[in-house]
Amino acid sequence: MIRFFTAGESHGKALLCFLEGIPANLELSAEYINKELRRRQRGYGRGGRMKIEEDRAEFLSGLRFGKTIGSPISMVVWNRDWENWKEKMAYEGEIPNSVVSFTKPRPGHADLAGGIKYNQRDLRNILERASARETAARVAVGAVCKRFLEEFGIRIGSYVVSIGPLQPKIEEEDLIKRHELAEHSEVRFPDSSKDEEFKKLIDEAKEKGESLGGVFEVFAVGVPPGLGSHIQWDKRLDGRIAQAMMSIQAIKGVEIGLGFESAKRFGSQVHDEIGYSEEKGYLRYSNNLGGIEGGISNGMPILVRCAMKPIPTLTKPLRSVDIQTREEVKAGKERSDVVAVAAASVVGEAMLAIVLADALLEKLGGDFMEEVKERFQRYMEYVKTF
Repeated sequence: MIRFFTAGESHGKALLCFLEGIPANLELSAEYINKELRRRQRGYGRGGRMKIEEDRAEFLSGLRFGKTIGSPISMVVWNRDWENWKEKMAYEGEIPNSVVSFTKPRPGHADLAGGIKYNQRDLRNILERASARETAARVAVGAVCKRFLEEFGIRIGSYVVSIGPLQPKIEEEDLIKRHELAEHSEVRFPDSSKDEEFKKLIDEAKEKGESLGGVFEVFAVGVPPGLGSHIQWDKRLDGRIAQAMMSIQAIKGVEIGLGFESAKRFGSQVHDEIGYSEEKGYLRYSNNLGGIEGGISNGMPILVRCAMKPIPTLTKPLRSVDIQTREEVKAGKERSDVVAVAAASVVGEAMLAIVLADALLEKLGGDFMEEVKERFQRYMEYVKTF
């Protein structure tokens, strides 16, 4: 139901995104999307690029007078840094003498594997697209999907759980409250009193020429039961979510609910017992499975945990090989972050929103908002009386 594509290079003129499948008559504004783009740019430990860019989305199609019209939505996010890269990233013409090929691939990045795959001897032709700068376009798409889900009472949020080895205990249990608290933290941890500990760790890593990864959690509350399906492997909601999260640059692990922890426990300590009340209908007394059973949402909050590896660019680079000379060298360097877990959590929100918007439309169908809302109301009445 939902299809999206992004285009553009890190230091190209702009990032583009194309989104198809959003019903007509959804109220939407560029400012709503820009708010999400600003959230992606925050976070202690970000690099110099975030001081240059001021990401703002501009609609190119799909809206008229503040409402979607059912046709594909396309947006552009202009790269302000393009002014400094016009010569090096020119779309046409001969390669100027000032351009130096990037030939020292960084361990952990797509540089070498991509160069081999696409036969590119200047690895900039790989790293520019592989860069996490692309996620600005994903956040723009995800913002539209978030706005759509809001109409059905579905809310998505995130927060950082750990950075490097530092994992303070999170006292607040309510997911929405965790998200709100994280919005006031420089590292998006749900307790800003811990910020100084994180900042000290990040500063120490920067001084050593190191980078850091971490773990964040993304959630969705208000998701109705019945999204996804058990009938085929590619329809399972948890599989779709896991694939979406793993597609984010630097994500190397995804868990839903207890995840790997569930493998260490007895069944009675994992499976969420079922209850019923006249007011709420069917309910669970716990949410160890993260809101999904058999590939289908069960009405509990969906909870996803993602592990992000450290940034591949190091100011004290690791060993590599120059692809021109085959000689051992230090890996190349690019302007980069020390840590970007906070930003990645916002990208995670976007990807979860895209998957859930797709799954909801798959369940309900409909070409305009009034139609989808009516079907949603009928479905929720059915759920209450099942």
